[in-house]
Amino acid sequence: MSNTTADISSIPFAEPSYLRGLPSPYFRPTHLNFQKRCRLFLSEHFLPYALDWETEGDVPAHVWEIFNKHHMLVPNLSSPLPVDWLKRLKIHDILGVPVEEWDYLHSAIFVDERARIGITGPNSSLYPGFAYGIPPILRFGSPALQEKFLPQLLTGKARTCIAITEPQAGSDVANIETIATKSSDGSHYILNGAKKWITNGIWADYASTAVRTGRSGAGGISIIVVPLKDYPGVTMRRMKIMGQHSAGTTYIKFDDVKVPVENLLGKEGEGMKYIMTNFNHERMMIAVGVCRQARVALSSAVEYAMKREAFGKTLIEQPVVRHRIATAAADLETLQSLVFEFAYQLTHLSKTEADGKLGGATALLKAKAGMVLNDCAQTAVLIFGGNGITRTGQGELVEKIFRDVMGARIPGGSEDVMLDLAVRQLVKDYRKESSRIGGKL
Repeated sequence: MSNTTADISSIPFAEPSYLRGLPSPYFRPTHLNFQKRCRLFLSEHFLPYALDWETEGDVPAHVWEIFNKHHMLVPNLSSPLPVDWLKRLKIHDILGVPVEEWDYLHSAIFVDERARIGITGPNSSLYPGFAYGIPPILRFGSPALQEKFLPQLLTGKARTCIAITEPQAGSDVANIETIATKSSDGSHYILNGAKKWITNGIWADYASTAVRTGRSGAGGISIIVVPLKDYPGVTMRRMKIMGQHSAGTTYIKFDDVKVPVENLLGKEGEGMKYIMTNFNHERMMIAVGVCRQARVALSSAVEYAMKREAFGKTLIEQPVVRHRIATAAADLETLQSLVFEFAYQLTHLSKTEADGKLGGATALLKAKAGMVLNDCAQTAVLIFGGNGITRTGQGELVEKIFRDVMGARIPGGSEDVMLDLAVRQLVKDYRKESSRIGGKL
């Protein structure tokens, strides 16, 4: 059964348990009804065409317009949504869900449904601005800065992205080198440096950009909203990477770029803190989508194994094949349960509580999601055999999913960094709590 249909697939491992009719403690009728409407929308406007868009390396411009018309980019914002701003801009609901009722479980459903294409390129051409570029403006922009940018960004009339990573500084954000110095009259920042691997950058009008305004290390980082398209001193070029060919991955160069000082978000030197406030959201969104990618890969392999014959029987009748599928499936369903638990926790914790209690655990979730995708994608390619390493035909989808694996394990915090961060953060939290209650290590 095709992943591009609105039907609930009966293929083993193709759907999370709550869609297979099993009881779930997490989802209320509002969530279940939204899932149906979301799947219908994506099945009409997105899923049937996404594989071709990825092959061609571009998502047509009209797709952005369709998603905006139905407010289907707004769900990429962190929950709860900026209700006052949205209503002011006449955005009152998302496929029937009032914006004031939207929660992280709706977000998880949305990300899960859009990831049914199995590949991340087409999605990544649409969502990074809302998921990562707009939130710093919402949280830390002055009223004047919000008035300047949010009306056009939240309605999709202009596009933005997040520009942090640099050629020499990926997960090591504290050591970025793009410099922003003030002009002699104090009216502008002058930017010099480069950003690399910026998803969606080639189409962005603006970038929420991490720059160095002060001393070395995290304390010298600030965030500035930088104009991109046709802006003096800004040059951009698309990059070719392993997967995500339609994501618009971009190299951005700044040569004496003048940006009004009013485009500073919050205070100088607090940029690292601002960046970290969106990490739980970013890593959670990645984990949800990656989990569905793994599901698409594994269920495609099961479907293929049930019809492909070798040595006088179907592959699914081979014990070694069943064992390989079962091993990957056990990790997949464990990850799925963890994803929904995190979505529930984010829904029922305040932003401050979530930042304090889930930082290390979310890093671990993101890392585990990449590992599970690797196992499921590898399993799928092995079961498809020669078809699994062929870019066209029966194995085209799983071949593309396999090329996406490292795009899940590296961006958003490289896997090894996430594993180390998770344990360090959890130990730090333990020591802080132990000190608070007077305990001793």
